Amino acid sequence: MFVAVEMVDTVRISPWNFQRQFNEAIAEELNKKLANKWTGVLYIVGLCICLYDITKLEDSYIFPGDGASHTKVHFRYVVFHPFLDEILVGKIKYCSQEGVHVSLGFFDDIVIPPESLQQPAKFDEAEQVWVWEYETDEGAHDLYMDQGEDIRFRVTDEVFLDTSPTGPSAAATDTSAAPGAEGGQKKEPPYTLLGTISEPGLGLLSWWNS
Repeated sequence: MFVAVEMVDTVRISPWNFQRQFNEAIAEELNKKLANKWTGVLYIVGLCICLYDITKLEDSYIFPGDGASHTKVHFRYVVFHPFLDEILVGKIKYCSQEGVHVSLGFFDDIVIPPESLQQPAKFDEAEQVWVWEYETDEGAHDLYMDQGEDIRFRVTDEVFLDTSPTGPSAAATDTSAAPGAEGGQKKEPPYTLLGTISEPGLGLLSWWNS
């Protein structure tokens, strides 16, 4: 689920931080830059969690017109990137027509689509929850997938969205394509996991513990 990824970056330290321990200032700047839900997702790599260690510091430079130091840093960073078919346990954040949305606490962009739920399943519009119509010898029983329930699922796919800045021409195209669009349009997450519970042993923990 977590891996240590080797990275290289040039870190800028402002003059007012020169009195601090150099490694501490470097670590703070790296975490400030990378440990973030949106900017901390590296394309194809995963979600950056925290600095693991600094392996090498190259020479620092101060450029004309800028009193800060600039240092090329080699380091290892802890990244959240579960492998495909890994089994994880999270909590149901909410349900929608798109499926069951799951949170791990530090990562919320997990979706179990309707076709990957225990079948037969239906969406209860009034309660806004998915329901597994569990068949028994005594007939069907409705098992609700309520918000806050612990759920065990298998990772089936991952979707990375390239959030690199677009050029002026691309931005102009987007604006012309949606002339009446508001600035509050929903922002797509840069990293999404897809899961399934349509296998024995997967699903709400309360189903198997009762």
